[in-house]
Amino acid sequence: MAIATKIDAYLKNASWIRRMFEEGNALRKIHGDDNVFDFTIGNPAVEPPQAFRAELRKLAEHPLPGMHRYMSNAGYDETRQAVAEFLSETSPEPLQGRHVVMTCGAGGALNVVLKTILNPGEEVLILNPFFVEYKFYIDNHGGVPREVATAPETFLPDPEAIERAIGPNTRALILNSPNNPTGVIYPAAVLERIGEVLERKGNQLGRTLFLISDEPYARIAYDGIRVPPIFAHVRNAVIVTSHSKDLALPGERIGYLAVNPAMDEVERFVDGAVFCNRILGFVNAPALMQRLVAGLQHESVDIGAYQKKRDLLYNHLTALGFSMVKPQGAFYLFPRSPLADDVEFVKRALQHNILIVPGAGFGMKGYFRLAYCMEEAMIVRSLPAWERLAREIGRREKEA
Repeated sequence: MAIATKIDAYLKNASWIRRMFEEGNALRKIHGDDNVFDFTIGNPAVEPPQAFRAELRKLAEHPLPGMHRYMSNAGYDETRQAVAEFLSETSPEPLQGRHVVMTCGAGGALNVVLKTILNPGEEVLILNPFFVEYKFYIDNHGGVPREVATAPETFLPDPEAIERAIGPNTRALILNSPNNPTGVIYPAAVLERIGEVLERKGNQLGRTLFLISDEPYARIAYDGIRVPPIFAHVRNAVIVTSHSKDLALPGERIGYLAVNPAMDEVERFVDGAVFCNRILGFVNAPALMQRLVAGLQHESVDIGAYQKKRDLLYNHLTALGFSMVKPQGAFYLFPRSPLADDVEFVKRALQHNILIVPGAGFGMKGYFRLAYCMEEAMIVRSLPAWERLAREIGRREKEA
């Protein structure tokens, strides 16, 4: 076999998101772009804020000497300090630049953290439903993923279930809030209880239990809700994030990891993370993007535009009989599939040129995910197709 047996198996069960994205490319060649309704991938259609363009123009017209040369593996000091000052606004203990490592996106940051903390065979808890790449990232570094159910209907973490899942080989828990795929924001009270569980179980086991907070959607929150700062509730916490969503820069792969200054052996952890950033081959976050985002820590895309799209699609689908939790953040809906077999429902949707992702792709069968970060005009064009799909499913259910 040309490739490793494990990778061959992964390819057969790889990301449903990418699989459906490719289906969309094929349909567009047949029906044209305007007649295909692709809700598969969280690839923002909005442009970066005007402040980003201004910074880019300024840097292009007045380049800094040596701005494209090698740098410290942790990133530029001024960028790390800018991130630290931003996070310090909501952290009980102020961060310094040394608590931040600039990375190639949130995926790079997550791999760096897992490489830093995992010994072979140690477990990382992930909450259903979850971003499927978590399993691959954990395996990259010799870890073992262990799934933990969230509360039925609300998709909130269950601290008691997390406590039951922690064993002698547990090393970390990954949280993602606002959540992909549900859009749920985890409240401060739940995070506080999780922090207490990790502290208590860590003391019992005589080891540090880390919480890895995956936060690329942290600034995309609706209805006046604020995302609780993780460092205020969990001591041994690490933030991994990127500017892919809040600044609409997914193609630039610019992100960072940041550690709670109150963490056990915090300096040793950072030393390990900087080393792993290098040996994994990510080496440095892109130099140009580091220069640009340093001054944009308080900038964001228009969240109101995302909320408008959420309301448009949520109101329409619920009126058609689809059942779902109303997202509080991110830009996804995660409705219950009207068919018990969510993969079959996705195939039915394809017949109406609607591309969605089955819940099975997020570790939770019986649901489906759709992203609403695309152009509003496409969402509007899709509404009659959703109506036809709902009628067809209802008609077939009555016949059955």
